Amino acid sequence: MVESRPGWAGAGRALGVWRPRRGPHVEGLTRRQFEALVERALRRLPRPFRERLANIAVVVEDWPDDQTLDEMGIEPPDTLYGLYRGVDVTHRDSTYANVLPDTVTIYQGPIEEDCGDEADMAGRVRETVIHEIGHYFGLDDDTMERIEDGEE
Repeated sequence: MVESRPGWAGAGRALGVWRPRRGPHVEGLTRRQFEALVERALRRLPRPFRERLANIAVVVEDWPDDQTLDEMGIEPPDTLYGLYRGVDVTHRDSTYANVLPDTVTIYQGPIEEDCGDEADMAGRVRETVIHEIGHYFGLDDDTMERIEDGEE
């Protein structure tokens, strides 16, 4: 289940996806409707990946806060759609135990602002969820970009 945390920003290693802001945008989804888009994107992950997800929380927040944007080196007009914070599976060993869950945060405000309609928003949510889950599995931005471009 997706959890809402307006205004919350966790700590730890941060990786994210950013895209330039553009309009027109669609507004008006309730938090529950937006969470449903995130939940659908998670359910549609390929089974081998879904089954390997452990100790991870997926949360929805309104907007990234200024501190998070500064940490990521993101300045307007760029924005942040999602963020993974945690220890990716490639860095976990036998000492990885009794730790708080990794966190994938999906930011509703920037996605709504940049999408023209609900179908566009659903696609952007799906892309963002896949991207952030990729970080959970140890993929960096450059590798994911090559995969997205069909180079790998």
